[in-house]
Amino acid sequence: MATYHNGELAVQERAGLTDQAGFSLGGIHETVPLVARRFLAEQPAIVVGAADPEGRLWATQLAGEPGFLRVPDPRTLVIDSLPVPEDPLADVLRTARALPLGMIAIEPATRRRMRLNGRAHRDGGGLRVALDQVIANCPKYLQKRDHRRALPGETGPRTAATGPALSTAQQETVRRADTFFIATATASDDGDADASHRGGNPGFVQVLSPTLLRWPDYVGNAMFLTLGNLLLNPAAGLFVPDWETGTALHLSGTARTVWDTAEIARTPGAQRIVEFSVEAVHEVSSASPLRWSEPGYSRFNPPVS
Repeated sequence: MATYHNGELAVQERAGLTDQAGFSLGGIHETVPLVARRFLAEQPAIVVGAADPEGRLWATQLAGEPGFLRVPDPRTLVIDSLPVPEDPLADVLRTARALPLGMIAIEPATRRRMRLNGRAHRDGGGLRVALDQVIANCPKYLQKRDHRRALPGETGPRTAATGPALSTAQQETVRRADTFFIATATASDDGDADASHRGGNPGFVQVLSPTLLRWPDYVGNAMFLTLGNLLLNPAAGLFVPDWETGTALHLSGTARTVWDTAEIARTPGAQRIVEFSVEAVHEVSSASPLRWSEPGYSRFNPPVS
């Protein structure tokens, strides 16, 4: 039976949404329903989040031909893919043994998404995940996009760049972003992991400095799986995809929720504010074999001031 942990309960109470959260609890399951199996089988990618040996959290994307996500039984997800060698989670996932793994599969063309959390084991050329949570999410703040495979001339040599802060170009990438993914966990070493989506109009993520980002927390399902984890463990990892080039921008650091009403009031649509302190940057060019169309912005996106 699904339950919320102490961090989630505390955030729900502070937000005054305990009753709504109780209703939303019915959307958390332990098994994958048949319609969700079909959804997963159609997807070309899934975003995953996990901790590295130093306890830093990272989020990344695994891709494959549709069918690379398989559900051999209702409590197991098989991912027939591993990260590219330059990925910050490459070594972690290639040696996974009961690794807490948060996952989210999204289909931008239909604005559908699904979160899955569990324990991952390396299995052949991919991962086998024993599932703990299966969560269907609403389509809010998802930008509509269609995908295709990259043509041979569109993929250059893969390179990786690392650093402790965002470069000028990377700051601009974040400012232009309409989508990113965030990985959190109840504890950085052996706690449950989660991966989630955040979306809005370009500019919804503010770059306050090369090491400090801020974004609004919009109206959601009141579960507060992400903010609840951050209350217990501030470690977080962000993945910002470049939909046109396949470049992956990975950030690792810590995040906190800002409850100051005056600050929140200055940001359209914000119910809360999240601040993210960048501690490590890892950018991989040509990381994804997928290319995506221009976005159709969600009608739920609040304006950006």
